[in-house]
Amino acid sequence: MDDKELAELLHLVSRRLRHLYVHRLVPLGLNPGQARALRALDGVERPLRMVQLADQLRIVPRSLTPVVDALEEAGLVSREVDPADRRSTLVVITPRGHAMAEAARGARREAGEELFAVLSDDQREHLRELLTVVDGQFSVGTPDRG
Repeated sequence: MDDKELAELLHLVSRRLRHLYVHRLVPLGLNPGQARALRALDGVERPLRMVQLADQLRIVPRSLTPVVDALEEAGLVSREVDPADRRSTLVVITPRGHAMAEAARGARREAGEELFAVLSDDQREHLRELLTVVDGQFSVGTPDRG
């Protein structure tokens, strides 16, 4: 198999994983961008400014606004004025948002389990090792893999 075929196969497998993940997010009322934002907010000790969250997600702030709007409307986050800089807005995850972030992580894990169910434990470990090597060469200064 040449590199072009390998790249195409990896792309197809990635699309299948995303499809399985999206299928599990729909009942939660989330899309992948919203789930990713929730995971980012759930993984920090303090609320993030909108600009910080956009940076962490590696998107432009104006692209984040509709994501936060939808999460706020669903009661998963709230916006607060940053007391350290009243011109900035903090995005605060709610208790319901923490629970939804955990549900989104579960959806992602289940999608992976379904996709890789055809592999033995040894095959999964070998694939993990190979993908880690490939990913490692690009790990510094590349877009978020979330």
